[in-house]
Amino acid sequence: MKWTELSVLTSSEAVEAVSNILIESGAEGVQIDDSKDFEKLMQDNLSGYDFGLVEHQIEGAKVSAFFPEIVFIPEILPVIQSKVNQLVDFGLNIGQGLIESTEVDDQGWGLEWQQYYHPVRVTRFLTIVPSWEKYEPSQLDEKVIRLDPGKAFGTGTHPTTRLALVALEQVIRGGETMIDVGTGSGVLSIAAKHLGVGQIDAYDLDDIAVEAAVLNFDLNPVASDVHVAANDLLNGIEKKVDLIVANILSEIIVPLIPQAKNSLNSGGYFVTSGIITDKVNLIKSSLINGGFEIQQILNMGDWFSIIAVKMDSEG
Repeated sequence: MKWTELSVLTSSEAVEAVSNILIESGAEGVQIDDSKDFEKLMQDNLSGYDFGLVEHQIEGAKVSAFFPEIVFIPEILPVIQSKVNQLVDFGLNIGQGLIESTEVDDQGWGLEWQQYYHPVRVTRFLTIVPSWEKYEPSQLDEKVIRLDPGKAFGTGTHPTTRLALVALEQVIRGGETMIDVGTGSGVLSIAAKHLGVGQIDAYDLDDIAVEAAVLNFDLNPVASDVHVAANDLLNGIEKKVDLIVANILSEIIVPLIPQAKNSLNSGGYFVTSGIITDKVNLIKSSLINGGFEIQQILNMGDWFSIIAVKMDSEG
C-alpha cells in the first residue's frame, strides 16, 4: 500500500499537540523525531549503539503522520496547517510550523522508525525496551517494560512520559487501584503494575491507542489484567480509586480535574504530566481551586509534572 507522509517541522514543546492534530485529521499513525529525545537517548545509551549513524533532528522536532492513499491530502492539508498555526494561541511555540509531503510504502515506514529505538533506562527502576530487541536487566531491582511503538506511538522516552514515570515511583506503595487517563501506548499502566499497583483501568479516546495498549499489555505479562477501553476522559466512570495518572495536554487537564476529584478516594493521588512552562500556574491554581493540595512539582526542561493529593474527606 502507498501512504502519504505529512511531516510538520515544529518545536519539542509542541510535539504532542501537533501529533493530536494529525491523528484527529485521519492519520493512521505518527512518528516523532525530537532532538531533545535524541540527546537523552545518547546519554542513556546502554547498548553502546553508534547513534552517529542515525539521521535525526539537530534542533526542534519533526512529527510525521501517515495517511492511506484513500485520503485526499490537498483537502486536509490547509486545515492541518491552520490548526498548527492556532497552537500559538494556546501559548505553544510551534517552531517553523512547516508541513512537508512525501509518498512512502508500508515496508519503508516500518524500517525507518526501528533504526533508532533501543533500550533506555528512563528512571531509577524502569527500562523501556523495544519488543524486537534482546535485553537482560543489569540490576536485581530493574524492571523491564517492553513496547512495540507501532505506527502510532513513540518510544515512551519523551520528557512528559519520563516525568510521569518518576512521579509514579514516588507515590506508589503497592496494592493501589488506579486509572490511567489517555493511556496511549499503555506504558504508564505497565510501569504501575511493575511498581505494585493492583487493579488498573486504562482509557483513551482514540481506538488506535486502545489497540496499541492491548498489544503492549500482551508483551508484558505483569500487565495482563489491566482493563483497557475507549472513553472520553472520565465521563461516565463511576468507580473510585486511589491513584489517577494523566499524561495529556495541559488544556485537557483542566476539565479533567473535577472528574478526577470525583473519582478519587480521600487522600488519593492525582499525577498529571504533559504540562508546558506557560501552563504550570494555570494547572496549579486549577488543582488548588478544585480541592487538591500540590505535593510536588517535577520538571525536565520545558516540561512539568505535578503530584497532587485530594484533601477532602468524601468517601
